[in-house]
Amino acid sequence: MALDPQIQAVLDDLAATPAPAANTLTVAENRAAGLAFASFAGDVVPMREVRDMTFRSGDHDVAVRIYTSEAVPAGSPAPVTVFFHGGGWVFGDLDSQDHFARVVATRSKTIVVSVGYRLAPEHRFPAAVEDAYAALRWVEQNASAFGADPKRIALFGESAGGNLAAVTAQEAKRRGGPAVTFQALAYPATDRFDDSASMYDYAAGPLLTRPWLEWFWGAYLNTPDEGADPRVSPLRAEDLTGLPAAFIVTAELDLLRDQGIRYADALRESGVPVAHRAVQGVPHAFLSFTRDVQISRDVLNEVGDAIGAAFA
Repeated sequence: MALDPQIQAVLDDLAATPAPAANTLTVAENRAAGLAFASFAGDVVPMREVRDMTFRSGDHDVAVRIYTSEAVPAGSPAPVTVFFHGGGWVFGDLDSQDHFARVVATRSKTIVVSVGYRLAPEHRFPAAVEDAYAALRWVEQNASAFGADPKRIALFGESAGGNLAAVTAQEAKRRGGPAVTFQALAYPATDRFDDSASMYDYAAGPLLTRPWLEWFWGAYLNTPDEGADPRVSPLRAEDLTGLPAAFIVTAELDLLRDQGIRYADALRESGVPVAHRAVQGVPHAFLSFTRDVQISRDVLNEVGDAIGAAFA
């Protein structure tokens, strides 16, 4: 299927400024390019309150941003969604996908806690995983301080953040908690060694290319064999039973498409309730383009609605 016309217009706009291949850029240059994606988010969705905080985890602080929407009823504890941004474990922060948190907070009627986990290559695997799990534990232990219910927690992540959300759900099960009700994964990376058809069909993009993906893996992992660790490749976990219900978004024109589909299938085969939203005519990271692209707005709304329905 061809690219959605509105997506094509965005990609044409990006291509109008010639630039070297992303996998040839430095870490700093990639981070700058990643922050530029925030300009495609559109108007800022207003919140009742946005609060920046940090918590201590081991020998370092982890930043979080707490979003409370006007849609959250006042006076009783609300469910909470822990959000992990994308960016290949190398770039992204609390600002780069601010609109994800705001839209999901509004649509789901949950309090959203966005997590500023440590980035590679300064902090390689398993730093991001440990921060993600620590954030889940912090949310459970401190939920009452920001009006949330520690017994109603969802996880949401996009791309590398989708990987972290899937891994954190598994870690919570493996470590005996906290309890997670639901996981929403947008075009997640689930298998470092994926060799399925989409990895070849879309190796040249659009947007995410296989050389760029390999650049991210090289920055994130200490050694190649770490890719077999289920904390890197959640699809390789031996036992997927008992994990929280999932809403998984895959993009048709994305080299990660098939591993997202395979993770949805594997969860379903393990008895986990799964809704799979296969979006046609879009590439990886299409949810970043909510300013100009209707399907991006619609699917991000669907993510929020799915999270909200899990607590209805």
